[in-house]
Amino acid sequence: MMASLWHTFYELVKGLLVLFVVVSFVMNVIRPYLPFDKIKQVMSSGRGMVGSFAGVVLGFVTPFCSCSTIPLMVTLLNRGVPFQAVMTFFFTSPLLNIWVLGLMALVYGWKVTAIYAVVTVVFSIVIGYVLDRLNFQEQIKAVIVEGQEEEDMKRRRCDWAHHLKLSIGETWKLIRSVGLYIVIGAFIGAFIKEAVPTSVFSFFQNQSEWWVIPVAAVLGMPLYVRLSTILPVTQALLAGGFPLAPVMSLIIGGAGASLPEVLMLTSIFKKRLMVAYMIAIFTMATFAGYLFLGLNL
Repeated sequence: MMASLWHTFYELVKGLLVLFVVVSFVMNVIRPYLPFDKIKQVMSSGRGMVGSFAGVVLGFVTPFCSCSTIPLMVTLLNRGVPFQAVMTFFFTSPLLNIWVLGLMALVYGWKVTAIYAVVTVVFSIVIGYVLDRLNFQEQIKAVIVEGQEEEDMKRRRCDWAHHLKLSIGETWKLIRSVGLYIVIGAFIGAFIKEAVPTSVFSFFQNQSEWWVIPVAAVLGMPLYVRLSTILPVTQALLAGGFPLAPVMSLIIGGAGASLPEVLMLTSIFKKRLMVAYMIAIFTMATFAGYLFLGLNL
């Protein structure tokens, strides 16, 4: 077991670090060239609702897992994009994109996929709205969210060597702030995967008990789950007789609040926002499970 544990740990660390470094560096490189004024204008319009829908669209076209969504979220906040729209994007991106919906339709069918998409969009918009109205933007750590001067952006566009040097430095700074959390999260995730027996999930069979779906949502949250990899696994669970409702709760809980992401977010979110984020994902996962149960799917 120890050999497989360390192998899984190595693969998770390698995958997470490479993904996070690449996404962070690419975002730092392309940031001066992105039309943030237009993005900010759209995401700021319509008293928040148009901005929220823009956040959904941005999440839909960015095929990220939850961990790689963080660098873009930080970039949007740095550029002054409204908090409500950014949070809508943040909750949407790991759960809803073209590739995932296509794979989900192939595995579960279009009916299940459509319900899942509607729940994800509605909850993401509502969560973003509620967090904004409760002034949770004050719960972003200022050490991460720093202003960017337009003159600096212009210089970076004109001086490629200077821009590349700064991009590397900014990527390294972000990695230093979250790297330890990535390693810790990967180890815990590997331990759960390799050391926790599958019999733990046998309670899924009895979905008539009211507590099964909330527990499935909670169990999903410590796992590192990318929807693109977990969907074939859950298909096997369904084929083995596991009901759809708790499986959907497990998927949303794991994809929306994976342990590595939670640990990384502690360097960006203050305590109140972290608690609100966890409650929001749990609520979304639990509601989706009960909805699928009520629809008898």
